[in-house]
Amino acid sequence: QVQVAESGGGLVQPGGSLRLSCVASESIFDITVMAWYRQAPGKQRELVAGITSSGATNYADSVQGRFTVSRGNDKNTAYLQMNSLKPEDTALYSCNVDYGIFNFWGQGTQVTVSS
Repeated sequence: QVQVAESGGGLVQPGGSLRLSCVASESIFDITVMAWYRQAPGKQRELVAGITSSGATNYADSVQGRFTVSRGNDKNTAYLQMNSLKPEDTALYSCNVDYGIFNFWGQGTQVTVSS
C-alpha cells in the first residue's frame, strides 16, 4: 500500500502565501502524474493543479498565475506554492499520486484563508 502524505497547510491572511508538500512512500514505480485537488465545505472536489513526469503542468483557471506546482529532485515529491491567497481558496487540499495503473490519495491538509 502506497502512503501519500501532505503537509504545509494552515491559517493565513488574504494575500499571504503557503507551500504545500506531497510525499509518496513508493518511488520504485514511475509516477505519471502528481496532482493537487481541493474540496471546500458543501462543494465538490476540484482539480487545482497537476504535473506529469515530464514536467508538464496544468492549472484550474481560478488559481492560474497565483499557484505553482513543481516536482522535487526525487521522484516522489511534489509541491504547491500558493501566493496571493484569497478566502475562496479555503479548502482541504489533497494530493493524488498516479502510477498509471493505480493511484493513491493522501488524507489532505487544511488551508484556511481568513483575516
